[in-house]
Amino acid sequence: MKKTPVVLMILDGYGLNDKIEGNAIKIANTPVMDKLMAEYPFVEGNASENYVGLPKGQMGNSEVGHLNMGAGRIIYQDLTKISKDIEDGVFFENEALLTAVENCKKNSSSLHIYGLISDGGVHSHTEHLYGVLELAKQHNLSKVYVHCFLDGRDTPPTSGKGYVAEVESKMVELGVGKVASVSGRYYAMDRDNNYDRVKIAYDNLTRPSGPFYSSATKGIQNSYDNGKTDEFVYPFAVVDNNKPVASIKDCDSIIFINFRPDRAREITRAFCNDDFDGFERDKKLDLCYVCFTDYDPQIPNKLVAFDKQSINNTFGEWLSSKGMTQARIAETEKYAHVTFFFNGGVEKPYEGEERFLVDSPKEVATYDLKPEMSVFEVCDNVVKAVHSGRYDVIITNFANPDMVGHTGVLPAAIKAIEAVDQCVGKVYEAVLKENAVLFICADHGNAEQLIDYETGKPFTAHTTNKVPFILINY
Repeated sequence: MKKTPVVLMILDGYGLNDKIEGNAIKIANTPVMDKLMAEYPFVEGNASENYVGLPKGQMGNSEVGHLNMGAGRIIYQDLTKISKDIEDGVFFENEALLTAVENCKKNSSSLHIYGLISDGGVHSHTEHLYGVLELAKQHNLSKVYVHCFLDGRDTPPTSGKGYVAEVESKMVELGVGKVASVSGRYYAMDRDNNYDRVKIAYDNLTRPSGPFYSSATKGIQNSYDNGKTDEFVYPFAVVDNNKPVASIKDCDSIIFINFRPDRAREITRAFCNDDFDGFERDKKLDLCYVCFTDYDPQIPNKLVAFDKQSINNTFGEWLSSKGMTQARIAETEKYAHVTFFFNGGVEKPYEGEERFLVDSPKEVATYDLKPEMSVFEVCDNVVKAVHSGRYDVIITNFANPDMVGHTGVLPAAIKAIEAVDQCVGKVYEAVLKENAVLFICADHGNAEQLIDYETGKPFTAHTTNKVPFILINY
């Protein structure tokens, strides 16, 4: 018997904002979304702060949005839990972190701390870095080095220099630590199997060969002067007396302060996997490697500081338990979100769950150069799934508003929104033809504000704006 599906369409980074300036969604020609919001039940929903288990004032993000939607309830996030552990002092008794410290004492080796250096709160938070530095101080470690991954997506594009300066001031205050290297997240935090980029970051951490700068802030400023914002800063090492301050060697400890898994996996595999084949490395280093959270249970030779909370009875799990079928459809950039994150951190598909992956474009370095990304191919898969009669539920993600919004390039974001609007229209037509049901929502805001209203500069981060929720043919 042919099934009539319920379609959950997640427009990634599609927020609501009354202002027109810098608002790709308002400026774009969106006849389909305009019609749907005018003619069907529509509400404005919250996708940030305490509504999704984040601290007050903290913008939502794709991981958090999908996690909460999939769970059907508020899931308190790692950011909140780790910060509370620091505040309560439990952090300084953490077994995995103490193992890293003891390894340094035993081998007279170095403690390397790396991760995204910002207070964006999406992948990491500087307060957590300061917690690790305080731990190192408590144990009188003398060889402590910070490797700064710069943001520029979840924070303003040239804010990295200021964040690194803050870190340097904090290290002076605590009397522990030096900045040893800097890398834009484009290299150190890839998630799309671009291991050529990851290799550049890895080599800079383990065997720096240049560029070299006498200070981190000088190197960052040089990047700005050459048109490279934080995300794209080419990895460089900091030198003292013409020698690198530090590099990662056998017997050292690493603490990776990112708590979000998807962009932490590739560089972690490069350090931890015995049979790593992403690129050629000299050898697998003998390290004490600590991840803040478990980026991937399949990665060996690592310790995990903060165990993942168990999220039971997610929507996907419930559907499977009732013998229902479901399809998950997205392009690479958001594939993990409609699968792993939506399933509460469960990697393996449930019985009756089918997954359809469309490759995100690899021929461009940044998505402003191809703002439609792979949305038309994703849309075709959704339409085909609706007409197939095989699925009770179809869950899909259109990545463009978020991924192009992160570039801060308004004309490209407008094109992205218009491409998405066309695809929403195609799915809508298929839904009506099959007498199916369509829910349209978003996981957080982004494309509705691409300018900083105070400075007039490009704004590339997520927002705390509300998001749409539309019920169609229900």
